[in-house]
Amino acid sequence: MGDKTRPKRIFINNVDRYSSEHIAKFLSTCAAGENSEEEEEQTLASPEGEPAFQIVGTVSASSRGDKESTLLEQYTSPTQAELLERLLECDVIVYNISESGSQQQLEEATWAITVLHAEMENFKSRKMFILVSTVMTWARTKPQNLDKIDILLTEEEFRRRRPHPNFKMHNNLEKLVLKLGRGKGSRLTGYVVASGLQYGKGENLFHYFFKVSWLMQFPKVPIFGEGTNYIPMIHVYDLGGVLQNIIELKPKSKYILAVDDSKNTLEDIVKMISDSLGPGKLNKVPAQEAIAMKAFKPEELDYISINLRLDAFIIKDSFSLRWRSIAGMVENMESIVEEYKDTRQLFPFRICLVGPPAVGKTTVAQKLCSHYQIHHIRIKEVIEEKITQLKEMVDEAEPEYASEEVAAAARKQLEDLNKSMEMNAGRLADDLLVDIMQEKLNSKPCRNQGFVLDGFPKTYEQAKLIFYDEGTESQKGMFKPVYNKKITPEHVFALDATDDFLTKRAQGLPQSVAEKMRYTQEEFVARLTRYRQLSTAEETLLDYFDELEIHPEHIEVTTGDSEYTDIMKKITETVGTPKNYGLSPEEQEEEDRKKEEERKQRLAAEAAEKKLRNETALAEMVSQYEEWKNLSELQRQEYELLEARSLPLRNYLMKYVMPSLTKAMLDCSKIKPEDPVDFLAEHLLRNNQQGEQSQS
Repeated sequence: MGDKTRPKRIFINNVDRYSSEHIAKFLSTCAAGENSEEEEEQTLASPEGEPAFQIVGTVSASSRGDKESTLLEQYTSPTQAELLERLLECDVIVYNISESGSQQQLEEATWAITVLHAEMENFKSRKMFILVSTVMTWARTKPQNLDKIDILLTEEEFRRRRPHPNFKMHNNLEKLVLKLGRGKGSRLTGYVVASGLQYGKGENLFHYFFKVSWLMQFPKVPIFGEGTNYIPMIHVYDLGGVLQNIIELKPKSKYILAVDDSKNTLEDIVKMISDSLGPGKLNKVPAQEAIAMKAFKPEELDYISINLRLDAFIIKDSFSLRWRSIAGMVENMESIVEEYKDTRQLFPFRICLVGPPAVGKTTVAQKLCSHYQIHHIRIKEVIEEKITQLKEMVDEAEPEYASEEVAAAARKQLEDLNKSMEMNAGRLADDLLVDIMQEKLNSKPCRNQGFVLDGFPKTYEQAKLIFYDEGTESQKGMFKPVYNKKITPEHVFALDATDDFLTKRAQGLPQSVAEKMRYTQEEFVARLTRYRQLSTAEETLLDYFDELEIHPEHIEVTTGDSEYTDIMKKITETVGTPKNYGLSPEEQEEEDRKKEEERKQRLAAEAAEKKLRNETALAEMVSQYEEWKNLSELQRQEYELLEARSLPLRNYLMKYVMPSLTKAMLDCSKIKPEDPVDFLAEHLLRNNQQGEQSQS
């Protein structure tokens, strides 16, 4: 298979898009030797051996080019000169326009086949150009014999094909590839692959139906139009297999239909998705509502509205395909759903919380349900929900789905429940309780997203009845319990606290709350005593999980933190990160756009706030400076005023006081009397008297 001396180098456009990405992954993992289907699965996850192909790809213009990939090389928005250089280096050029075929994609593919045709005399070796187109170029093709309603169109009639009005450019490009890629001795060979609508590996076009079913967004899954139209389809990995065979076998036929053997209508497909993941019911709405509900874009609605039945005899008769889904999506829905969940990481979280009354199980359960977007299971609410459901069935709230037999069975079950509760002081017998709980845990919401069991089951026997699966298995002569892995919790957390702590917490509740929660003094003590007795039984609930090797984690509650911060941290670290519904590429792009817009707005707000802070600080500095200037001027004026006022006094002192005082201080310095002050006083008095005598 393939050239043993050198792997073929294959160019694929837009490898970040659903279709091209999975085609590239498939081709890049094709080993040189023949693999079994199991070996191929392993190779896809961890390639071993010499690859037959090496992939060169470009990413779409809107991509940031940071998507993880198994590709050898990726190029983001190269120039035409750079792109031509890459194309000339490759043995096979694949242009995929099957998904949307934007104007830019069509123009680039047209340019590529045209420039390669012009350059083919300079080729060092033969090249192959494969255009992956779409069956939408057959959308308006009518059978030659209109009297036969079951007749299928085949590749032999490709010259009669008539495209959907919105896919005429696709049709013209197909003709151009066939024209430029033919001719005896030509160094450029062209193939056109008309692909059915692709599915698998996380879905693309049918993503909406999977999403609303998995989330149980509506009581009935919307189907747009009557749904009676036949849709030609192919698994995206089977499409990769078709391209692999073209590259290796170089078939004579240059126009090839790539569709599986399914002849399913849109209603068949959506009904099976709804049955497998959702409510199992459909709601037919006008096709134009798909746009208003933002379920599909107009061009996507064109795809799912196609009504065409095709037979691809070339790939069945001439190719060596290891089909992943030859019978189609409907027949292989179980494996398609598993692929879908695995690709989008949609794994349910199943958690069980146990512990004494007032330890905080319900609060922690509510927080976990909010964090992981899963369902809170409390036995009282489950029983109430079941009784309400039975009453509605008895009253034939939905006569379309509730037959007389169903209503009669519901009436009998409702009577049994009421009778059991009357005989057991408002409680249900274990067998009825187990049936209701099993039904709830097996419901689509719990199977899809997961759940938190809040304080139930309480005993070893209850757990064994609820989670038990029919039969036992033997290992080395030993028997161990077989349990239903789809409803048994993966994580068990046992919250505990001292009796004193729990009692004080219960006593601290308002009377009305305590009565509602059955935490009054008498009730609480009885419940706590019963819990402690069950915890010391010969076989406890935690023993049951230990036997299944689902080892409970014990968490001690020691504080009155109403947010249970430490406990939530411990639990979420053990359980892991949320695995909620993944976004479609378009939704992810929109989410990235919103985040980028929010980031820009945040930066703008921060810049505006910083500018405002700077302006405020500057205004404050100016104000302080002005205040300082005013204060300095005031001080100067006060100083000058004081100076002016002190001038006469200074003159007076200098004229009449300082001469006598200076002479007295000099004499004092010479004599150095024991009491200088007294000496100065006498000296001034004596001089003053002499002055008066001399004047007289």
